[in-house]
Parts: sequence; C-alpha cells; structure tokens
Amino acid sequence: MDELSRRGLFMAAGAMGLAGMPEAAGARMVQAEAPSRPDPRPRHHVRFGVIGLDHYHIMSMTAAIQRGGGELVAFYATDPKHIADFRKQFGEVKLARSADEILDDPTIQLIAAAPVPDQRTPIGIRAMRNGKDVLVDKPGIVTLQQLAQVRRAVKETGRKFAIMYSERLEVPAAVKAGELVADGRIGKVVQTVNLAPHQTRRPMRPDWFWDPQRYGGILTDIGSHQADQFLFYTGSKTAQVLASQVGNVSHRDHPAFQDFGDMTVTGDGGTGYIRVDWYTPDGLGVWGDGRLFILGTEGYIELRKYVDVLGRKGGNHLLIVDRKEAQYMDCSQVPLPFGPQFVADIVNRTSEAQDQEQALLAAELVLKAQKDARRLDLKA
Repeated sequence: MDELSRRGLFMAAGAMGLAGMPEAAGARMVQAEAPSRPDPRPRHHVRFGVIGLDHYHIMSMTAAIQRGGGELVAFYATDPKHIADFRKQFGEVKLARSADEILDDPTIQLIAAAPVPDQRTPIGIRAMRNGKDVLVDKPGIVTLQQLAQVRRAVKETGRKFAIMYSERLEVPAAVKAGELVADGRIGKVVQTVNLAPHQTRRPMRPDWFWDPQRYGGILTDIGSHQADQFLFYTGSKTAQVLASQVGNVSHRDHPAFQDFGDMTVTGDGGTGYIRVDWYTPDGLGVWGDGRLFILGTEGYIELRKYVDVLGRKGGNHLLIVDRKEAQYMDCSQVPLPFGPQFVADIVNRTSEAQDQEQALLAAELVLKAQKDARRLDLKA
C-alpha cells in the first residue's frame, strides 16, 4: 500500500469518527446504558495454577477464571514485588517452589501463564503435554517456529492453548460491539480499523521490554489484540497480510526497540487496518486512547475503549449509527462472559469462549506481518 493510500485510510477513519457525533451527522442522538445479554454465571468448577507474573495482565486473567468458577490452587513467581502484589489481590495463595510443582500436579486442570513473552509457548506446551489446558497472556507466541510447535501440540494432545486477547475479551464495550454485530445492527461487516496507542512509562519497564527477541516486536505484541478483533468482527476464517511496517522514532536510546507499527490485512470475511504505537503522552491520564471502528453495509460502530478525550468520563463508550438513528451506549456495566465460558469449555470440551483456530490465526497474522515488515527510518 503506498503512502497516499495510507493517508486516505486515516482520513476516512477520522471522518467516520466525526460522523458518529450528532453535530456532524445532524441525526437524533439517543443516549442509554447498553442493554446486554444476562450476566453469565459460573456453572462449572476447575482447579488452576498460575505461572509467571512478568506482565500484570495476569491479574485480570486470574480474576476472569475465578469469575468462571476456577479455584486458584497455587502460583509460581520469583520477584518479591510480583508475589506481594499478587497476594494482595488474591489472598494468601500457596507459592509453589517451582513451576514443575504446578505442572506436575495431576489435580490441576488449567494453567494461566504470563512470564516473559518468549517463555509462554514453552510453558504452555509442557502444560498441554501434562494433560492441562492453557491460557497465556498475549503475545502467547513470538516466532513462527513456536506457532508450528503449538499447533502440533494442540493436535497431538487435544488440549486448549488459549490466548488472552483482553482488548476484546475483557473490555465491556468490545463485548457489546460483538453482540450488536451478531444481531445484524450494522449489516455485513466490511472493515475494521484499530488504533492502539500505548504509554511507555519507561521507569517501570524491565529489560526484556526493550528487546524484540523477547517480546516479539511491536506488531507481534500489541498488534495481536487488533488481529484478533479483525478476525472476530469480520468473521474471517482465512486471512493474509497485505502490507506492514515498523519503526523506532522516539526511543533511540533503545535502538532495537520498535515504537510504531501498522499493517493492512484482508480475509474471507472483510478487511482491516491496524496501527500500534508507544507515543501516548502523560497528559492523557490513561495508558492509551484505544479506538475501534467497525464498518458495516448498513451502519458503523465506534468504540472509545478507555477514554473519551474532553468528553464523557471513564471508558467503554460505544457509538453506533444504523438506518434508524445515531446512538450512544454506556457499556461500563456490560458483563464479561469470557471467564464462565472458558471454564465451561474446559469441562465440556467446547469452544464458546475462544475458537482455537481463530486464536492461532491471529498470532500467525502478526508474526508474518512482523517478519516481513518494512523498516521505517524517521527522525524524531
């Protein structure tokens, strides 16, 4: 894709956002709390262990499994601060002497893992070969070789290698958007546009954060969320990367780091554009102004997931325009179904919470985009 085409895509995305506002559209704006399907209650019970607290997504992962009926048996970590923070949230949980102690426990059915990204696949495969299902933090896979290993282990063991794509699974507005798409409110989805800025917060970052060999690169890391959303909302079962690029503009003290990336994808259900970066300024007040645009044949949806700049307080804002009206929905009270669905999937061997092939296809897309990305050389 040439630069003119990219610029046009950004202009179109911005116009779509403005069109969602009543001043621009001249449409009747309806405001309401988002109605939703009933709050899913846990119907099953599993015993699970946690390995690795290197990314604090593990806190929401653990909470989601507990919401679904999971019993936290033990956890393993070595950093004293990580251990203290985990126990502050989840109580005096047993600290295992090693990862092996958890992996070898025959009573544990599920492993939740968030070690340094390049260690997530090895731990997950060991767990599967020990007869356990796995939920890893994203990116769960950082090389195409690891992806092949995971697919082989899934096929051979029949176990689940789930990836916590939390920007869809654990964001109420994203859950609501999925319901609206499934109900046909905006017709056939044609395209998703994901803008995912992040805040670096340099002093709190460990050494591995700056090393793309450890975290996989910016598209593999942050972009995995967006690839998952593209596949889910378009309903694509097959997809490919058309173009991708990465660069390091403002973190030259870490020359291997990547602070910008984008990719264009297409699938059998629709097309998508993804932009990720580490430029969010401190003045925003939250870690990133994540935006998602879903374009359908009969309407469109915009999500302002974490903040509405100079607008409504809090996050989980949804704007939808269809054939009848322009509507704002406060999605902050929409229940999150992933935890109960995932625990039920483990017990029943179903795939309601996450489709295994789709989860791995999202990983494949970003790994290929990362591998083939053109390197930007821009001066800060």
